[in-house]
Amino acid sequence: MNPAVGLFAFLAVSLATAVIGFYGLRISRTTGDFYVASRTVPPWWNASAIGGEYLSAASFLGVAGLILLSGTDALWFPVGYTAGYLMLLLFVAAPLRRSGAYTIPDFTEARLDSALVRRVTSLVVVAVGWLYIVPQLHGAALTIRITTGLPSWVGSTAVVVVVCLTVVAGGMRSITFVQAFQYWLKLTALAVPVVFVLLVLAGNGTAPQAPLPINPTGQASAGAYQHISLLVALLFGTLGLPHVLVRFYTNPDGQSARRTTLIVLGLLSVFYLFPTVSGAVGRMFAPELAQSGQADALVLLLPGKLIGGTAGDLLSALVVAGAFAAFLSTTSGLVVSLSGVISQDLFGGSVKGFRLAAVLAAVVPLGFALMTDTLALAGSVGLVFAFTASTICPVLLLGIWWRGLTDAGAIAGMLTGALLCGGAMVVGTLMGSGNAPAWLAQPAAWSVPAAFAVTVVVSLATKSRVPASVNRVMSRLHVPERPVVTER
Repeated sequence: MNPAVGLFAFLAVSLATAVIGFYGLRISRTTGDFYVASRTVPPWWNASAIGGEYLSAASFLGVAGLILLSGTDALWFPVGYTAGYLMLLLFVAAPLRRSGAYTIPDFTEARLDSALVRRVTSLVVVAVGWLYIVPQLHGAALTIRITTGLPSWVGSTAVVVVVCLTVVAGGMRSITFVQAFQYWLKLTALAVPVVFVLLVLAGNGTAPQAPLPINPTGQASAGAYQHISLLVALLFGTLGLPHVLVRFYTNPDGQSARRTTLIVLGLLSVFYLFPTVSGAVGRMFAPELAQSGQADALVLLLPGKLIGGTAGDLLSALVVAGAFAAFLSTTSGLVVSLSGVISQDLFGGSVKGFRLAAVLAAVVPLGFALMTDTLALAGSVGLVFAFTASTICPVLLLGIWWRGLTDAGAIAGMLTGALLCGGAMVVGTLMGSGNAPAWLAQPAAWSVPAAFAVTVVVSLATKSRVPASVNRVMSRLHVPERPVVTER
């Protein structure tokens, strides 16, 4: 790929993001605008924004790369990512919107009437957010290195700079405009090259290369345990992602939150068709990318390899633009959600505090990203889902649906999940990819049930700590809003 074309695509999408973000500054004035866009985002717009922030580096680059490496084993990722939203629709979307909270810690404090629960939840939310931002920055580093030849740190740093500018400028209001635009850019950036590649292959009568063996890196094919554990992580992890949950606070009411989630399911289903096709085409026509360790760069390199020339360069530029839209939109959503938590807990919850928190929320994971490296984008994000499913998800689900939850149970469950899943992640990383046993490489199958069990058992043992306000709060969560009747 021509480095100049890649650099132009990167600069173009960064400039477009900044311009749209600064446009949002014109209508971002109040604290509500910065935190939840004053709860006025309509379903289609909000669904596009959710699609923009949810479809991260793992979705844009990692899914196709894993299909190239593992074939049908990797299909659990797009299935799990999409099915997680069905769980959101059924169990979380409307009650969470009715809670009236700005952030997840707001919700747990109101539900359990405990400042300590709020502080523990805040720490977990920040940890989840930072863990999720790092793979986005790794993806940016990979993309800038492959497409322009520039040092890896340029990509990571550029993403953080652009995100800080847009978030600081207009908060949630600005990011809503940005992320909605970036979903459609990402969809176009994957769909158009895939269609052209398929047309060229069909027109030329190109024959596929020798069949690529499953897991050409030498790792064993995933077994039933890994599949089950991965699905548990993706299904339950989606319920606890802070940047996704905060989006439901921006809907006007619970009914619009449900409608938003239904639309998101459709948008995700359409999107995941294209990285899946890209991975399948890569297995048949570009298997050497797997052996060379460039699996995560498959969607970036496929147009140039199979089409070539000016057309290949233009299609590659579109893919690069979509890739950076993925990094920017997901990182933006995470920074906004973390800024709300950090600002309220450390800086008083003001607009100025939100802006200071945004810089802190973005700079810390940049430091981690510059000190580490990974090429398994989808796999690393899958571990973040496992951690989220083991910590935030039990408290959120039980807080919405079980009156018996107590502050002691919530804290014990979050700490248990964090220690078990976090410990497995650390030990598995130290042992190295492919060397860790399945139960360490994919801990969700046991860490999530353990967290739920501890939360329930400790809550039952501390029944006296059930807050007196539980009936009032549960009524707010589950009684539908009355429709507004306009008099004539």
